[in-house]
Amino acid sequence: MHLAEDKMSDNTAKAKDTKNTVTITDNATGKSYEFPVLEGSCGPRTVDIRKFYAETGMFTYDPGFTSTASCESALTFIDGDEGVLLHRGYSIKELANKSDFLEVCHLLLYGDLPNKTQKEDFVNTITRHTMLHEQMQFFFRGFRRDSHPMAIMVGTVGALSAFYHDSLDITDPKQREIAALRLIAKIPTIAALTYKYSIGQPFMYPRNDLSFAENFLYMTFAVPSEPYKISATLARAMDKIFILHADHEQNASTSTVRLAGSSHANPFACIASGIASLWGPAHGGANEAVLKMLKEIGHKDRIPEFIEKAKDKNSGFRLMGFGHRVYKNYDPRAEIMRKTCHEVLNELDIKDPLLDLAMELERIALEDKYFVEKKLYPNVDFYSGIILKAMGFPTSMFTVLFALARTVGWVSQWKEMVEEPTHKIGRPRQLYTGSPARPFVRLEDRP
Repeated sequence: MHLAEDKMSDNTAKAKDTKNTVTITDNATGKSYEFPVLEGSCGPRTVDIRKFYAETGMFTYDPGFTSTASCESALTFIDGDEGVLLHRGYSIKELANKSDFLEVCHLLLYGDLPNKTQKEDFVNTITRHTMLHEQMQFFFRGFRRDSHPMAIMVGTVGALSAFYHDSLDITDPKQREIAALRLIAKIPTIAALTYKYSIGQPFMYPRNDLSFAENFLYMTFAVPSEPYKISATLARAMDKIFILHADHEQNASTSTVRLAGSSHANPFACIASGIASLWGPAHGGANEAVLKMLKEIGHKDRIPEFIEKAKDKNSGFRLMGFGHRVYKNYDPRAEIMRKTCHEVLNELDIKDPLLDLAMELERIALEDKYFVEKKLYPNVDFYSGIILKAMGFPTSMFTVLFALARTVGWVSQWKEMVEEPTHKIGRPRQLYTGSPARPFVRLEDRP
């Protein structure tokens, strides 16, 4: 096939069209087909192939959808080559350093940062939705004590739809909004109770006098027998971790939420599907993999040995937490997380050989010519894993915290999709390579 781009000769395209087309020529038949080229506010131009099958009788083939825009979205923009991450046009650096998580939630849900009154109302609403229905506690008791926290998250978040029947009608804008707010508010409570259940401690109810991050730390680490002292440094670090993981465009879990939502499944089921997708180690387990790698290295004296192994393509060893599939430059979130990481370690003054090892590995990798030239910088997962370990979270909870932060991105993407007038149920195609039609052979006649 031959592709050529030409100027469109008419003005029938929508306003977002570039007035260009891409011409595809099928050399087998000699036929040519034209398809519009669309342009967003940022990023690569996009060929509109919605009518490709209808006009050509062929499918396109794109495993993993790495070259396919599955939707139109105004939420998040990533330029991996330049190391850019924007939410609704705001840089992640400005949001992390000048805002807080609930402001970012408002931004993703409604399109703008809130004014003072809007923020007070939004914070008040989220705060007063953090309680769970009291019968939810019996769900936790049905799980084994050694259940993986993500298994509990998938089950309990999906079960929310059994308790909140008044926000399941996705055709009602008010119910969609209530469901979104409930999910943002209640998933931190579920995450904290999941941790408490795994260690056999009593559940701690949320407190309305605490901020979002403070309340989560309180529910996770407080016990009834003594007062819990909240560290401003740790609360700020937790808030930044939430901001940096709030949304990341059309990744695997977000695409899962959108695909589930395209069937008009209720929002709680959709978010549970996103949690299930995030559970996969190739998606949400990167910061846990960093700590496993550090344990494998074992001692600072062995860092040069593993650095050399990472340079050898035949060794099979990779430095986890360095480089990024999307960011070919520096992960813009990593710079913020690096500073936060050092603040947390200084605050806690922890004498942990693993954390010392991590800091030494960071220093050497940032100075090594091979890593600098290939732009294999520490990414957000490298630092977040270290921070969470220092704060006292077991590695099994790392992906749970990722899900907690990403919930606002998921519900915003789901809400955006449902409100799109032209949205339809997802139905990817395939390149079939199985047997063609063949006759059935009776059992007694088969060789």
